[in-house]
Amino acid sequence: MRLDAERLHEGLDRVAATEPAIARALALAGYPEPRIRPAGHYTLLRAIVGQQVSVAAAASVWAKLETLLGEGVAPDALLAAGEDELRACGLSRQKQSYARSLCDLVVRGEVDLHNLPEDDEEAIELLTRIKGIGRWSAEIYLLFAEARPDIWPAGDLAVQAGTGQILGLAERPSEKALRQRAEPWRPDRGAVALLAWHCYNTAAL
Repeated sequence: MRLDAERLHEGLDRVAATEPAIARALALAGYPEPRIRPAGHYTLLRAIVGQQVSVAAAASVWAKLETLLGEGVAPDALLAAGEDELRACGLSRQKQSYARSLCDLVVRGEVDLHNLPEDDEEAIELLTRIKGIGRWSAEIYLLFAEARPDIWPAGDLAVQAGTGQILGLAERPSEKALRQRAEPWRPDRGAVALLAWHCYNTAAL
């Protein structure tokens, strides 16, 4: 079942029933909106662009890429672009390497992003075989492009900070600590991740 608005509300209600801090966050900040993105290279390429930079910086780079290469940044268009052109858009040499690797695999049909394994960990393992795609990027892809309901991107700084806010923690929790803390929230961790982003971006808490 995809993490649409109905599934998102149901999942958060289930977690809130056993987690008072989640119930409080929902009362103060309300329900987040679903974040469903197109499946395919587009969303994974955006994840590469967004690695280790702010949301605003990533949006700026992506806007420049679309201006240069067209809406959606088609794989063949990116492969045909020169290194200097991509650098002028804000894409580092390392990220260019990752982006070209992804686009090359897609163009040659070696990666089918529309037919990933149903098991979340198997899908993550397959995605992380792509150069430059770590667990964070794979989880972001599965949560946004496939709307999988139990994906928990605990390595995301905003998820860490937002969850810390919700739980009233004095410091931002580590990825390891957050993975352990979220175990009782299965199979609705994706819904909690969306709530964490929502709370991180609001002053309601």
